[in-house]
This record gives sequence, C-alpha cells and structure tokens, in this order.
Amino acid sequence: MNAQRSWSGSRAAMVVGLVAGAAGIAVLWASGVEFPIYPPPGILILLAGAIFVSVAPWPWTPGVGAFMGLFVTVGFVISGGPPNLLGRDGTSVAVGTWIQMAGALTGLIVGVIATRANYRKPARNRNETVR
Repeated sequence: MNAQRSWSGSRAAMVVGLVAGAAGIAVLWASGVEFPIYPPPGILILLAGAIFVSVAPWPWTPGVGAFMGLFVTVGFVISGGPPNLLGRDGTSVAVGTWIQMAGALTGLIVGVIATRANYRKPARNRNETVR
C-alpha cells in the first residue's frame, strides 16, 4: 500500500473540520462555558489531530481524524450538551456548539470515508490483460 503523498480533498476537508471543531470549543470557552482544565482539552485534542492528519503520510492517518471526531462527539453527548444546540444557555453557546459539532462530525464522517478509500483495491481495467 503506497502512502498518500499529496493532499486529497478528503484530507483537506478533515483538517478543516477538526480545526472548525476546535474553533467551536473556543467560542464556547469565550462564552463562559466552564471546562475542567485550562485550556479546554477538546481544543488541544482536535488541533493535535488536525496537525497529525496534515503531516502524517500513512494510509491509516484519516482514521485518527475520524477517531478525534468520534471522541469529541461522544464527549459532547455524555456531557449533556445536546440541549445547548437549541440555545438553552444562550445564543453564543448555541453557535459554538453548532460549530463544534459540525466540525467534529465532518472529521468523523470524512475520516471514515477516506480511510476506507485508502484501503480499497483499485478496480482492474477491462482491457488489461492478465499475465
């Protein structure tokens, strides 16, 4: 399996999604949402994932981005965040939550698709002769 040498559209979309998720968490933090430590761990996790996905050459790298998106999404659900999508804690919290979840879900979905595509065998050309 050859490592991916150039950026594909899916890799770029995943990095943008992870960075957007981190930006959404930053909006939440600026809106006054309490986090257990400083800085909010989700920002560090998503940015580290975005950096890794952008520089690592291995075909399984998009899976790391997918895991980061899954990690933040599960954390969001466990922490009781879904009511924030409707503005329970104010408009700025709702905006930050929507940005965070759009980015995390983009990283998750695109990461799964890209990882699967990296391991899919290319189709043979019908006119190719088998030796």
